[in-house]
Amino acid sequence: MAAVALLVKTNLGAPVIFAQERPGLNGKVFRLYKFRTMTDERDGQGYLLPDADRLTPFGKMLRATSLDELPELINILKGDMSVVGPRPLLVHYLPLYNVRQARRHEVRPGFTGLAQIHGRNSISWEEKFEWDVAYVDDVTFLGDWKIILSTLIMVLKREGISSDTSETMEEFRGTCPQKP
Repeated sequence: MAAVALLVKTNLGAPVIFAQERPGLNGKVFRLYKFRTMTDERDGQGYLLPDADRLTPFGKMLRATSLDELPELINILKGDMSVVGPRPLLVHYLPLYNVRQARRHEVRPGFTGLAQIHGRNSISWEEKFEWDVAYVDDVTFLGDWKIILSTLIMVLKREGISSDTSETMEEFRGTCPQKP
């Protein structure tokens, strides 16, 4: 982690750690830590440029290898996160989930999860949420180990890092309501 922090400082400057509020277990908000992968470049009016314009080649490499997520180990040690579970998303998505999608908050968010091994950012939001709920419905020790090993393979293959239309992932705008 120290080596990555030094590289982030050298390539992107300070701050090295990016912190953001994210919902966790039962929707309780916590502060998520990651290594910074983007610049703070702004337009003439002071607004941040789009992610694709701020994501540097170095930042892309950090994301491709998931090294940007190493500081989340702090969140795991603090009890905000688990190693395996649905990835913690943005707080402003909370009111956009339908009843089924909101079930993802019945477990601690994870460093990795079923959605990450089934496509990461290359699958739709609806597919991600289905994988999240599938995990909630069937949490097992052996299943977690399978997800961890599959994650290592996915990281080495560098698959599913970006969506088809974005450097990161498109904004979630909500889904039609569903029955629980």
